[in-house]
Amino acid sequence: MCGRFALKESPQKLIEYFQLTGDLEFSPSWNIAPSSGICSITADNDGNRHLHKMRWGLIPSWAKDATIGNKLANARGETVAEKPSFRSAFKHRRCLIPASGFYEWKTENGIKHPWYISLRSGNPLAFAGLWEIWHPEEGEPIESCCIITTAANSLMEPIHNRMPVILNPDQWTTWLSPQKQQTAKQLQMMHPCEPDSLQVWPVTRELNRVGLRNDAGLIVPIPNSA
Repeated sequence: MCGRFALKESPQKLIEYFQLTGDLEFSPSWNIAPSSGICSITADNDGNRHLHKMRWGLIPSWAKDATIGNKLANARGETVAEKPSFRSAFKHRRCLIPASGFYEWKTENGIKHPWYISLRSGNPLAFAGLWEIWHPEEGEPIESCCIITTAANSLMEPIHNRMPVILNPDQWTTWLSPQKQQTAKQLQMMHPCEPDSLQVWPVTRELNRVGLRNDAGLIVPIPNSA
């Protein structure tokens, strides 16, 4: 699964790196948790990429209320094309979710310790995601999204058995294409990235203080107790 991540890049950095149209104001965050407002990238029928702010936790269009999104922060890549909560979005509403890095927890001596994972290149990650628009009986529509996960690669396996699907730049256009007939191509992307592309280190357990701690110190390496 992916239950926490960081995005420290500026809006301008994302616009340049992902070749986006338009603009969106947001602040850096090193402790992003489910139900937060996060950045999401979609493409229109002309292939132009747009940056949006969406709620992390997918709310299917048929949902009776928004609370279902609390359970749908992640979608398993192995079943994403089949599960009722995700299959429509997988066909028609795919997105990229940019991140500087993500966290996973490893249990050592009965205590869970967080680790931070990012690209060796220093570039932002592009998680494969899905998005939906939910129309409540009252109030404004809610745009929400989720991160697709897959089995861990050899770097991640000692920490956790799952990880986000991380897409390379040459996959972005195909992933974002709204064309339904390309579904088979996107299914081929549901696998872990190359372990050599990532770097990982342990970080402070202060990360667990969601809402109380959110600063660059959360991704500073600390000595590994193992």
